[in-house]
Amino acid sequence: MPNADKLAKKQKYFDKLVDLVENKPTCLIVHMDHVGSKQLQNVRIELRGKATVLMGKNTMIRTALRKRFEETGDEGLERLINVMKGNLGFIFAEVGCVDFVRKVIGEYVVPAAAKVGVEAPCDVVLPSGPCGLDPAQTSFFQALNIATKIVKGAIEIVNETQVVTKGEKCGASAVALLQKLGIKPFEYGIDLRMVYEEGSVFDAKVLDITDETLTQKFMVGVSNVAALGRQVGIPTEAGLPHMFATAFKNIAALVSDLDFTFKEVEIVKEYLKDPSKFASAGPAAGAAPAAGGKAAPVAAAVEEEEEEDMDFDLFG
Repeated sequence: MPNADKLAKKQKYFDKLVDLVENKPTCLIVHMDHVGSKQLQNVRIELRGKATVLMGKNTMIRTALRKRFEETGDEGLERLINVMKGNLGFIFAEVGCVDFVRKVIGEYVVPAAAKVGVEAPCDVVLPSGPCGLDPAQTSFFQALNIATKIVKGAIEIVNETQVVTKGEKCGASAVALLQKLGIKPFEYGIDLRMVYEEGSVFDAKVLDITDETLTQKFMVGVSNVAALGRQVGIPTEAGLPHMFATAFKNIAALVSDLDFTFKEVEIVKEYLKDPSKFASAGPAAGAAPAAGGKAAPVAAAVEEEEEEDMDFDLFG
């Protein structure tokens, strides 16, 4: 059974974790595999005053959160408990400091050599050409089926070869060869995985969404609402510009051959009288006279046919 000092220390950790989770605006959930103590200490120093880094065993974290959930019934804590799997930790950012935190953890990465049995974070490719090893080291290349040749007393790789595949564990032969070549192919740092905010846990990719992206998605939704309203015949605020545009087209078609005009339709009538005046409006318009001579009568004929049964519905 733990002694009183250990229990007091554990309770202090529980209280600190619960206080940070409930009172800090944004909690970044990070993955910490292969991150050294010195590397983590540098991040802590850089984030001082703007964010708090808190690590701990998963069992302790889940226990603290579960106890608080039983006291408060906060469903957000339950969601947080469910994602605490693996070597995860927390960075509690102050208001407006999330981008700064992401910048700092992106800067503090260190190169690392490949190790046997470690999952590769990226592909490792050996380029073709001389590698600087003497002919006595050819056995390392033969173990990986890498074609080589001896040029001026040194080994030269014939073709570019991939020796490690992302997501797969590093083999002993590949690790030994990379060590012989002095290559440190990997970089390790704090990896941002998820964000906990206002009781919700979501993927860290959400932080990459910009104002432009949101605006674009919103405008797509507005277009869909306008199209749906026009299709079913229900006026909507999004569809009003299209309704007025259609109404103006109908009015312009109606008065085009009448001895009646108004300011907005004058340019339409002018174009119908002499399209060549508008040939200099742009490159596309410049090509209009060549084909427009035959196309204009056809368009006029189509308009005359449509005038007979056109219903000039302002919301048509």
